Amino acid sequence: MKRMENQYIKSALIFQGGKYKLLSSIIPLFPNKINTFVDLFGGGFNVGINTEAKSYVYNDNCYQIAELIATMKTESSEDFLKKIDRYIEEYELSEKNQESYLKFRSHYNKFNRTSEALYTLICFSFSNQLRFNSVGDFNMSFGKRCFNPVLRQKFITFCEELKKKDCTFYAEDFEDLLNNIELTENDFVYCDPPYFKSVATYNESGKWTDKDEQRLYKALDELNKNGIKFALSNNLKYGNSYVQEWMKNYNVYYIDADYNNCNYQKKDKSEDCEVLITNYEKER
Repeated sequence: MKRMENQYIKSALIFQGGKYKLLSSIIPLFPNKINTFVDLFGGGFNVGINTEAKSYVYNDNCYQIAELIATMKTESSEDFLKKIDRYIEEYELSEKNQESYLKFRSHYNKFNRTSEALYTLICFSFSNQLRFNSVGDFNMSFGKRCFNPVLRQKFITFCEELKKKDCTFYAEDFEDLLNNIELTENDFVYCDPPYFKSVATYNESGKWTDKDEQRLYKALDELNKNGIKFALSNNLKYGNSYVQEWMKNYNVYYIDADYNNCNYQKKDKSEDCEVLITNYEKER
C-alpha cells in the first residue's frame, strides 16, 4: 500500500537536494514489488525509509554519514539521546553560544568522532547541515540552531522506522558496491547522485566529475542489460549534456520544479525541471 503524502517519514538529517518533498511524486513510479531496495547514494535515506521492500542496501561514500545512519539503527534511541543531552550540558551548547559550538566541533575533530557527537554538531550547525573538508574534519559553521523538541521527535520517529528495516550499510564508491553485491530481476536500484555542475555543498571543489557522471551511466546501462530495474533522479537546469543524451534511451518522467506535483507527460520540458529516469514503464 502506498503512503499518503502526510504519512511520509522525514529523515533525521537534512541534505541539500534531499527528496522528501518529492516522495509523493517519485515513489508511485517505483516497481510495485521490490525484493532488495538499493539506495546507491543514500544520504539522509529519505527515499529508502519510505519505500516498501523486503530488504534494503544503504550506501554512501561518505563513511561518517553511513556510520551515523547505521548507528541510529543499531543503538537504542534512548541511549543515543542521553549522549546528545550530555554533550549539550557539558559544552553548554545553545543557539546563542557560538564559542561553545566551535569548542565542541574541535573536540569532535580531534578526539571524539562518534556518531552521537556528529549528530549533536549537526543539530547546532548552519541550517542543520553537514560538511567535511578534504581530511575528514567537520567544518560546518555555527547555525544559531539547537536540538529543539521538533528535532528530537523527528529523530525518534526516523529511528523507530529505521529499526524495522532489514538494512545493510555500506560506505563505498557506487561502482564498487554494484560489483560486490548480487542483484536479481526483483531487486531495484535507486540513484540520487550529486548533480553534475551543481553548486550544492555536497559537490564543492568538483567532488563529482564528468568521469564519475559517465561511470554512473555505464553502470546503469550494465544493470539494464542484466534485467535489473533502476531509477535515476536528476535536474535538467544544470545544462548537463551527458544526462540529456543518455536519458534518450530510457523512460523519463518530468516532475514539477516546485517539488509539489508530478506531470508524467509534461510537454513544456523546461530546463528547470526535476526528472526521474527509469529503465521500466510505470506500473499501473
